[in-house]
Amino acid sequence: MDSKAKAGLLAATCVCSIIALILSVVNVKDVLLLPTKYGLVFDAGSTHTSLYIYRWPADKENDTGIVSQVEACSVAGPGISSYADEPAGAGASLKPCLDRAMKIVPAEQQRETPTYLGATAGMRLLREENGTKAEQVLAEVSKAIGEYPVDFRGARILTGSEEGSFGWITVNYLLETLVKCSFPDKWEHPQDAKVVGALDLGGASTQITFQPEVPVEDRNTSVFFRLYGANYSLYSHSYLCYGQSQALKMLLAALHQDTLRAQISHPCYPKGYLETITVAELYNSPCVRAPSSVRPDVVLRVTGTGDPTTCHTVVQRLFNFSCRAPGPCGFNGVYQPPVQGHFFAFAGFYHTFSFLNLTHKQSPSEVNTAVVSFCRRNWEELVRSFPQHLKYLHTYCSMAFYILTLLLDGYKFNKNTWSNIHFSRQAANTDIGWTLGFMLNMTNMIPAEALQHVKVHQPSLWAGAVSFLVLAIVAGLVSVFLHCFWKTK
Repeated sequence: MDSKAKAGLLAATCVCSIIALILSVVNVKDVLLLPTKYGLVFDAGSTHTSLYIYRWPADKENDTGIVSQVEACSVAGPGISSYADEPAGAGASLKPCLDRAMKIVPAEQQRETPTYLGATAGMRLLREENGTKAEQVLAEVSKAIGEYPVDFRGARILTGSEEGSFGWITVNYLLETLVKCSFPDKWEHPQDAKVVGALDLGGASTQITFQPEVPVEDRNTSVFFRLYGANYSLYSHSYLCYGQSQALKMLLAALHQDTLRAQISHPCYPKGYLETITVAELYNSPCVRAPSSVRPDVVLRVTGTGDPTTCHTVVQRLFNFSCRAPGPCGFNGVYQPPVQGHFFAFAGFYHTFSFLNLTHKQSPSEVNTAVVSFCRRNWEELVRSFPQHLKYLHTYCSMAFYILTLLLDGYKFNKNTWSNIHFSRQAANTDIGWTLGFMLNMTNMIPAEALQHVKVHQPSLWAGAVSFLVLAIVAGLVSVFLHCFWKTK
């Protein structure tokens, strides 16, 4: 091999190596790396279950995490309370969403990812009806989650107050009334922001939570939270059996008990609508008591009459507006201070009013007029107009009058405070529910982690160092190959 060529290759190797070394050490900076934590929360509602995947910076702000939702997974099938007679099915139904979560949470962090399952009113009703079956369902879902490499912290039935107050936290966190990011990337408690109340309407219960102007007189309805360094004293109450599906069941049961006949005229159902239901199916909930004189196998024939005036009257009969408490009441004798401030009404409140196009600040009288007009439409006309809503189409008249009665007569909103209610499915482009508030509150109990010190390069310098290192290696290999080739030759 020519000595000049060999020397040139060796020189190129040395130069590239030196340049790569210089680039790899120049302008190196110490950077604080912020670890990320993950959390999983199952919302086991009365009609369906969802898994929410959250993450937050491990250092937290005033002991509470800045939590964001990564993804939500809807569990196939009904709520876990529906598996009372087949509890193993409740656990099996969760596995597809858990498999999905394992693909999102980094493998090295899965075993330290706190995982919870919170069951709401559907399981509260099952516990009232049969405590043993409720425990079996919880045991099976716990067994299923326990098979995954996560930090499972239990499956339990939330109280109504917890469900309502965690929903309140979610709304106010998303609206930035609890904590707000200010320039530059500094999180702080907003001094002038006013918190809003939360109105939740689920399948088996409804919740009202807000910060009243006066001290809460009933300790059973008083809730306290400390979030982001600030204290919050709230009023919160949940009315079991007053969610959408159970309210409709109570309404139909009341109409049946008026006559105890197999033929039922339903003023809230559209004229021309017909359905059949057995006595056993109607009275399969603790929210309604079956008359002893009627056999469970009797088939009831329910015919809609489309009579909005009578519908409003029978809906009002579901409530007891008398007050025996020493202070002001909501309904059914439950203490409630006067509503205060703005409220977000979500879940069932939003879905019904959104379908009826009543989420745009209409007055109570305008809402009532629109509901009456809808209730007078016959079933054939409604089917032609809304073919994609057939599953719940016959219930919207009932639920609209139910919501009006609940808000005006039950929670004591009036024509002046009605405009303070915002009917919405989301806040800050995020679905409203109790799980985010639950996760935020749980981060108070999860220790913060110290920031990790790491050394980093500018990307351009690091790319240059790698390039020259590769050139040095190539030049060296070529030099060795040619030397060996010529020596052999």
